Amino acid sequence: MWKERIRKLILILLGAAIATFGIHNIHQQTHITEGGVIGMVLLANHWLGIPASAATFVLDVTCYLLALKWLGKGFVKTSVTSTICVSVFYKLWELFPPMLPDLSEYPLLAAALGGIFVGVGVGLIVRQGGSSGGDDALALTISKLARWRLSRAYLITDLTVLILSLSYIPFKRIAYSLVTVTISSLLIDFIKSGCRVSLPKGEMNSCD
Repeated sequence: MWKERIRKLILILLGAAIATFGIHNIHQQTHITEGGVIGMVLLANHWLGIPASAATFVLDVTCYLLALKWLGKGFVKTSVTSTICVSVFYKLWELFPPMLPDLSEYPLLAAALGGIFVGVGVGLIVRQGGSSGGDDALALTISKLARWRLSRAYLITDLTVLILSLSYIPFKRIAYSLVTVTISSLLIDFIKSGCRVSLPKGEMNSCD
């Protein structure tokens, strides 16, 4: 049992490190906006003047309360651990200058690479039964209630926020964000489902 817990924690730490590395070194450098809770926070701040810290707290708590009801205490406990890990790695990367070249002149490449970092990192966290923030908890809850694939739940929430964000963000920037959220959503779903591929003789393999 303790070996499994250590393995789970290591994978959560790895996922948090990968996701935050991409956000800090790609998204923040190139100013690619996000969907989900982060996008809603920016939207509320722009149009309603609600401080980002307050909006983040309210939206995250709301998403976790929904998750508590539909996904259970175990999910919330693991999510607390993973959220702390994400915060720690955010702080760690902020201590260093950007470690990747500035891709501002290549926004499509930045959007694709950013989506890969977030998709792989968050996918590892979600696979361990947790979430990196309120938007993951919301997507997982919607996926369970609507019986949708996780990628579809992510895309629906992200697209809704990105469409609303067109009210103050140029379409070109939203288009690059769409590339990011599409790639990350598909990767999260792929990793969470076990990365299964067909083998000869009908056997299955996975990322385990």
